[in-house]
Amino acid sequence: MQIGVAGLGRMGAAIAARLIEVGHTVAVWNRTGDKAKPLVEAGATLATTPEDLIEHSEVVVSILTDAAAIDHVYNGEHGLLVGDVAGKLFIEMSTVRPEIEVALAAVVRAEGAGFVECPVGGTTGPARQGKLFGFMGAEPADAARAKPILDQLCRRLEHVGPVGNGALAKFTINMPLMIYYQALGEALSMARPMGLAPERLLDIICDTSGAPTMMKARGPVVARMLQGEDAAVTFTLEGCVKDLQSMQAEGRARGLSLPLVQMTLACMEESASKGLGGKEAATHSVYWSKK
Repeated sequence: MQIGVAGLGRMGAAIAARLIEVGHTVAVWNRTGDKAKPLVEAGATLATTPEDLIEHSEVVVSILTDAAAIDHVYNGEHGLLVGDVAGKLFIEMSTVRPEIEVALAAVVRAEGAGFVECPVGGTTGPARQGKLFGFMGAEPADAARAKPILDQLCRRLEHVGPVGNGALAKFTINMPLMIYYQALGEALSMARPMGLAPERLLDIICDTSGAPTMMKARGPVVARMLQGEDAAVTFTLEGCVKDLQSMQAEGRARGLSLPLVQMTLACMEESASKGLGGKEAATHSVYWSKK
């Protein structure tokens, strides 16, 4: 199948590489073209604009930073929706508020195209292995069209209802994880007087019910970070801040009280302000452990 990928951040690039690997004809576009070089070397075609991308694709997967980026890529001067898109399928995988996806779906459908939102749980490693967890919001017919592609990216794909519900599901699973980063930092600060080696301390934590699944793999990484080593970035701290801000706004719009989100956001904004925004998200736990 001819698939275009718009947005080559860490996740977008990993998803594009996976699609090439499983046999699709892939075209890619990114605002800064240098990020496309490894994918082009792997066999992808480089599109000059989003408009060019859609012209060479039956399906377009977009995974973009925020609502402004989505609006530019879809509705800009050379955006995805400039030409004739009737009959094509858009799979939108960004992490944004539900209202953004609902509004975009209406515009896309008005042009005669199908639309599916599918934000995912997982980072670049699972993306390359096709082991993401997909939260699909779509009408049944569009969901059926998207499923064969998303099954190649996801170890588990849940159709959680109409467009908008996928975004809510992503917030639901990300919220405890981001709060955990703060809890882990506080726990590590409490443990500091024991003087245990970081590897031993993290091994203890990860072998208890006090650690989420994520820590089974990330525990050794956090231990090395506690000793001053840098970690490869799978998801940035500034990404956590952005998502928490979106969760807070969504909760406010729905009349929900989210005090832990509010407090975690304030703490992560503090650590990001110390120059850690572009670092691996777990850097926040390490920063807080030393306060």
